[in-house]
Amino acid sequence: MIKIKEAIIVEGTYDKIKLDQMVDTTIITTGGFGIFKDSSKMELIKRLAKTNGIIILTDSDRAGFLIRNHIKQCIPAQYIKHAYIPEVKGKEKRKTVPGKEGLLGVEGINNRQIEEALKKAGCRVEKTGQTTDHSIKITKTDFYEDGLTGSVNSRKLRKKLTDQLNLPSRISANALLDVLNTLYTYEEYKEMMKEWGEGSRE
Repeated sequence: MIKIKEAIIVEGTYDKIKLDQMVDTTIITTGGFGIFKDSSKMELIKRLAKTNGIIILTDSDRAGFLIRNHIKQCIPAQYIKHAYIPEVKGKEKRKTVPGKEGLLGVEGINNRQIEEALKKAGCRVEKTGQTTDHSIKITKTDFYEDGLTGSVNSRKLRKKLTDQLNLPSRISANALLDVLNTLYTYEEYKEMMKEWGEGSRE
């Protein structure tokens, strides 16, 4: 498992699942071409870019480059690093037929090739035991204790929080946890929860 500073932007859920097994960082999906119309998702990517930088890791087909170029047009170049996977002919195991261009996407490329792509992009690797900007992390236990998971109102509370922070409303609890740990310190998170008070959790 490689721990890196930058958030990684990938196209789809299966790409994220693969990267989650390899890299310890925030991973955001564009939802394919959905990013062209999802202003809240783009705002989140902008915030992540300005906080720790982003690495764009899209497929090597035409669609992947359209998505990559769209993000490039929305975010200043100094916050972006580009990771490129090789053009490999093939079909992902879960698919019955290859993609339009017959190339493997991020989910189908082997781990070594993805690691090489991230290395060439110049990702900042955090060494074991290295102190990070946010030394104390927000955890799933914090979410549970603050009512953001584990209760009948949890989804409603998460929606209230994402609205307050201008984050995408459809973001999952796990993804929200990653994003909060990237954008805020533990103390800032706890202060937000304190300001809500009991009245906000009714």
